[in-house]
Amino acid sequence: MNILEQTIENITAGDARMRAAARARLEQLTMPHWALGRLMDLAEDLAGMTGSLHPKVERKTIVTMAGDHGVVAEGVSAFPQEVTPQMVRNIVAGGAGVNALSRQAGADVVVVDMGVAADLSDLAGTEKIYNKRIAAGTKNMAAGPAMSRDEAICALEAGIDMALMLASSVDVFGTGEMGIGNTTPSSAIVAAFSGLPAADVTGHGTGVDDNQLAHKIRVIEKSLEVNQPDKNDGLDVLAKVGGFEIGGIAGLILGAASQKKPVVVDGFISTAGALIAHALAPASAGYMIAAHRSVEKGHCVALDILGKKPLIDLDLRLGEGTGAALAMNFVDAAVRVLTEVATFEEAKVSQATP
Repeated sequence: MNILEQTIENITAGDARMRAAARARLEQLTMPHWALGRLMDLAEDLAGMTGSLHPKVERKTIVTMAGDHGVVAEGVSAFPQEVTPQMVRNIVAGGAGVNALSRQAGADVVVVDMGVAADLSDLAGTEKIYNKRIAAGTKNMAAGPAMSRDEAICALEAGIDMALMLASSVDVFGTGEMGIGNTTPSSAIVAAFSGLPAADVTGHGTGVDDNQLAHKIRVIEKSLEVNQPDKNDGLDVLAKVGGFEIGGIAGLILGAASQKKPVVVDGFISTAGALIAHALAPASAGYMIAAHRSVEKGHCVALDILGKKPLIDLDLRLGEGTGAALAMNFVDAAVRVLTEVATFEEAKVSQATP
């Protein structure tokens, strides 16, 4: 049994008994019934994920997966491919959006080179970047599969390896990504799983205009027609129209779920990775926390497939893990509600009359 198969086998449902105990406590807190709404839902979820009425969430890490895409040759992005390694260096140096928001949330940030089309050897040795490089970017999915099935497995197992390696020092994972052109494979993944037309799940990405958007949709339509990804086979979808960093995100989620660690899933590209993880191991969805609803139209479709409601809606579209970093504040808040607010009995406060 390979690492992927073993990890999937190790993913089980959350602790129903602890969920029930958390709900029982939350229902007795000194406030009108469920007055903190979805924050209380999150507290209940965290108890089930961690198997504890005192979920540990102090140690947080955003894992930003980086990779390039052959499909950028089709002119689907407003930015050139050299921005990927430039932004990787910016994140490693601590100067990106994800760094600022992670510092505010008390989270670490690490970058994983899954397949950037540039030499990053000058960054070797820093504790902020890991080399899980599969190739110098995927192939052009408009002309054939983005990667081989073996490469797809390698991408997933690289993400799993990151989760297992970090698990002893991380309570809550966050997903992030960096890769110019990656909204194109993400839209293709959502179209493959949903069965919806590419036009219904494709947005402006990094800011292409309406003419460029129409071209982007045609490229995705061609990619789906050429490759015919099988929505019943998550590996097939990843290999044919995915990305190395998307596979890494899926693997990170699977690895975290196998360790019963919550994973805060960032935006559109991260949720495409979550779809792959869900297709391979449906129980992994029980450990996912949807950070936010992005402006990418396919994101809502992907969240609906996963049965997830995002915590925030701020018209975000940056990626990197920025939404996950923001949402980690709500994870902290939910645990504080569960563990620090007194019950009516503890505080000797009268309850509402029936």
